[in-house]
Amino acid sequence: MSYILKCLTECREGREYIVLNVDAGFRAKSRLANLGIIPGEKIIKIRSAPFRGPIEVIIKGSKLVIGRGLATKIIVRD
Repeated sequence: MSYILKCLTECREGREYIVLNVDAGFRAKSRLANLGIIPGEKIIKIRSAPFRGPIEVIIKGSKLVIGRGLATKIIVRD
């Protein structure tokens, strides 16, 4: 079975995805892991702010806002 991999910024709003990888440095990975964004977790993209603003997601029942630069490092699949 093949999956389409994409970063969180490329995903549609209102859909659920599975985190595959966080392609970032140690500090960014640690920060995202503390927020619950780790490989295997389900994440729902709620909305994307205009003009390259932050992205709002739900993970483990909590709403989080992630900067676009950090969101580009979160690799997900459908």
